[in-house]
Amino acid sequence: MKLAIALLFLLFSAAFPQAPVYTTNFPNTENPISENGQWINGKDFGVDWANVQTTPDLAFGTLLPSQYGDSTAILTGSWSPDQSAQATIKAVSASAQCCHEVELRLRTVISAHSITGYEINCSVDGSKYLQIVRWNGPLGDFDYVNALSTGCKNGDVLRAKIVGDVISVYKNDVLILQGTDSTFKQGAPGIGFYDDQDDNWNQFGFFNFTAQNEGSASIPPPSPGKKKGHPNGSLDTLIRVDKPGL
Repeated sequence: MKLAIALLFLLFSAAFPQAPVYTTNFPNTENPISENGQWINGKDFGVDWANVQTTPDLAFGTLLPSQYGDSTAILTGSWSPDQSAQATIKAVSASAQCCHEVELRLRTVISAHSITGYEINCSVDGSKYLQIVRWNGPLGDFDYVNALSTGCKNGDVLRAKIVGDVISVYKNDVLILQGTDSTFKQGAPGIGFYDDQDDNWNQFGFFNFTAQNEGSASIPPPSPGKKKGHPNGSLDTLIRVDKPGL
């Protein structure tokens, strides 16, 4: 009997593997973020981008080396292609000028002079945009997958996941945007920040962050709820946003 139970447990574990989860409230003061080697940074590994820094309970950006050199950091380790990232936003003072944004990363790979993967950004200023962007490798080489004319504010919870070729974005547990792209199949989740106006980096960022593999054993995604900001309730309307950076 015990053997049968053990075999059933093994079969269940194989069929429904546990989903790796990484969560942090950024307890340390670090520049760049490391958390005992858990993070890879844009400047240290990618050269052409900026690193991410932290103080207790806050992750935020550092001085950009160029217009599109966003502060970027992704998690180390092996991640499933189906993955999600979530963070709570800090935005102390909302500037009226574009561009100040927080970013989640999915399926991202950083190497020398190259970042590939998907960025989900949300403005925390008066410009009000939320975008799904594909980064193609070299600095400044990117394409918009989809976008929406809405921004984020202090205390908002931004979540993004990719399952197959579909990227879904949630704000405060409401599904607000989706996009489809099949270019990149592997990579890690992470975070990023952009400010091309005033370099007041500690005025906005993330209070906390959680990433996990999506799958049969993963925590269920938030309920889609009411679709916001889409004509006729559609999630497929492409809205181009003219802004100088990502």
